[in-house]
Formats: sequence, C-alpha cells, structure tokens
Amino acid sequence: MLYDRVADLPLVVEAVDLTLQERDTTSGFARATTTVALSGEGETGQGEDVTYETDLHHDLAEAGLPDLTGEYPFAEFSERVGELDLFPTPPEREDFRHYRRWSVESAALDLALRQNDLDLASALDRTYDPVQFVVSTRLGEPPTTDRLEQVLDVRPDTEFKLDPTTDWTAELAAAVADLAPVRICDLKGQYSGTEVDAPPDPDLYELVLETFPDAVIEDPNLTDETRALFEGREGRVSWDAPITGVESIEALPFEPDWLNIKPSRFGSVESLFASVEYCMDHDIQMYGGGQFELGVGRGHIQALAALFYPDSPNDVAPGGYNDPDFEGDLSPSPLDPPTDPVGFRWS
Repeated sequence: MLYDRVADLPLVVEAVDLTLQERDTTSGFARATTTVALSGEGETGQGEDVTYETDLHHDLAEAGLPDLTGEYPFAEFSERVGELDLFPTPPEREDFRHYRRWSVESAALDLALRQNDLDLASALDRTYDPVQFVVSTRLGEPPTTDRLEQVLDVRPDTEFKLDPTTDWTAELAAAVADLAPVRICDLKGQYSGTEVDAPPDPDLYELVLETFPDAVIEDPNLTDETRALFEGREGRVSWDAPITGVESIEALPFEPDWLNIKPSRFGSVESLFASVEYCMDHDIQMYGGGQFELGVGRGHIQALAALFYPDSPNDVAPGGYNDPDFEGDLSPSPLDPPTDPVGFRWS
C-alpha cells in the first residue's frame, strides 16, 4: 500500500515557522494562505494551509501552532496532528480543519523525505511524468470571453476548466466553445455555506451538457429536476467538494468515472493515499485540483498529478495563470518533471 511506504519514515521536528502570504486572484478575491515550515537535522519541509478565511490565517500567525517538536515515525506524527486542535479560533467550516491538517502533514512528509534522502516518487516506487494541465478561470461579471482571449493570446493551445453560471447565455456558451477546448465545467452544485454556492439550475445544466459535449461535468446538484438530464451521461460526471476520503467516494449516488483529487480535502496523507489507491483499483479516472495555492502547495498538487494522473485535465496550472494581470511567458502544458527532485516539492 502507498501509505506503508512512508508510514515508518523517521522524522525529527526541531522548529516550526509560519509565513503568511496574500495575493489578488482572477476570481475577484484576495487570497491568503500560510506556509508551514517544519525544520530538523538541517532540513526544512514545507506545506501550505489553504483555508479560505483571511482572519484565520492572521489568528494563526499570532498564536502559532501547538508544539509539534519531537522524534517520530511519520505515521505517529500524523496521529498526533490528528488529535490536536490547530485553530486558535474555531473555524465556521469543518473542512478548514482538513485544510490545516494537510498543511502540517504535507510539511512533515516533505521533511521526512528530505531527512531520509528521498523524493516522493522514489519513496512510492513511481516516476514523475510530464503533467498536462488546464487553466481554471471565471469569466467575470457580466461574463465575457475576455479572460479566455487574454490567456490564448499568450498560450494559443490552452485548454480550460470553467465555472458556468446562471448569467451565461446560449450565445456566450457558443462563443466559448468556438474559442478553445473546455475540458471541465464545474457547476459548483455541491458547495454549501460558501461564496461560490450555486443552486441547481436545469436550464444551465442542459446548456452546458449540450454546448460542451466532450467536457467532464463537475459537482452537479442532482435533484428531482436535474437528475434526468444526466441519465445515460453518468460517465461524464465528476465530483470534487464531497470527496474527503474512501467513505465519501462509496457514498456517491452512483459509481463515478471521474474524481477531482484535492489533497487538502483529505486532511491526512493516509486518507489521500487510500483514496488514490481506491480509484486505481476501481478504474476511476482522476485529475488534480487546485485551491488558489500561492506557494509550495501548488508544487504538491503538480507532484501528485505527475505521479498518479499526468495525462488528465489537471487543474494544476502554474500560479501565474491565476494572476489578474499576468505578464511575460507562462509555462505551457505539459509541465516538465523536475530533473533533480527532492522531498515532496515540485523542484
């Protein structure tokens, strides 16, 4: 099993450091994340907390994390982190607890690999392959094709992951379809209590299904009004927001053909690896998903894509594609794997 290959890695944590970073995004909000750095024996491992509330990052910067120092096998460290409350101020959303736990565990995995002179591919007996990626973006308010054209001017062969909304018209959808391949349409129907919640809309769902016949349809809300639209099209459906571990996969309304793998949603390395193995055992196609990472977390999702689903429509484009006014050259798809990998990082 994948987790068994890292569970017994010896790990020494001597110090913890936190760095807050903030940046504007193409989705119209300021993103804040925290880099978690664990150090020991002359090495440093890093992870990224992608919690979506800026105040919670400032609270963490002020209060710090509980004491994590000590010597452990990696699995024992993971168990300890799972027992701790990592939030000085309780979050309103429970999924944020997974996000923060992942930041600590991914930093610890990076550190353990470095202290044992390993990279993740070698530890798992796999290889890093070139990573195909799509560019994820919204089309503004009111929606236009301007952002797509801006990206295509720099990278004409770009493929996209888009978030259709109820203010999309048939004319706009057709214009989008004529511009470039849309590999994934994210309906955001599985979100609750967030700024991107999208109620089920049969007219929008039908427009998307018909206009983008080859696209994977992510996170529809299957209701009495929308379920019939997907009869015979279940193989096009993917799930993202509900996926937090093997049990969540088994609880889906039908056996999936596609899943979006966002490591922060799983919380622990063990849960992530178990879910990846489940997908491989059940012939479920995976692709990587991003959370507007600003730092090392972006490299983590690229590394995982390179190891397990390099040829999928991965939402792991370099961070420059998320900048509102990107300039200069942008790395094309596919991303080349690192020539001299070390630890968990894509470098």
